[in-house]
Amino acid sequence: MASYDNGKDEVVKWLKKRFPKGATALDVGACDGKWAGLLGDHFKMDGVEIWEAYIIANHLKEKYNKLFHCDIADLEYEWYDLIIFGDVLEHMTVEQAQRVLAYAKPRCKDIIIAVPFLFSQGELFGNKYEIHIQNDLTPEIFEQRYPGFEMLLRPIWEIGIYHKKGVE
Repeated sequence: MASYDNGKDEVVKWLKKRFPKGATALDVGACDGKWAGLLGDHFKMDGVEIWEAYIIANHLKEKYNKLFHCDIADLEYEWYDLIIFGDVLEHMTVEQAQRVLAYAKPRCKDIIIAVPFLFSQGELFGNKYEIHIQNDLTPEIFEQRYPGFEMLLRPIWEIGIYHKKGVE
């Protein structure tokens, strides 16, 4: 399912000021390729998508420099300037998400994380990966589970957008 649009314009402006044109980015949970559409003119973007139907329906192979059809927990990579987890962490167990972030943190300059707060969701379109396993997230719970990140933007009450603490 596509992620929320709220706050994306502000985040895009912020990222384009912080990173030079041609910087590398990895869009985790590419879904409909929205981040590629918003940032593809500025970043050299790769994508990760676990659900093959989204890859086909949204022509993701044409939207990204490289597209990885796998679970992000199984992807090995060396470095990206930016890694985007747009509406992804809530679909993982806490332990899975913590492992994925621990792997990502030293392999990038910054990470953008967007999560919905207190939002339950089941399977959609036959896609079991759409289930919200962490449907209990609040700003306080996010900070407890994922230290080392700070809220960048809270465009509406039910969404939080975070990035790595201390990154200028």
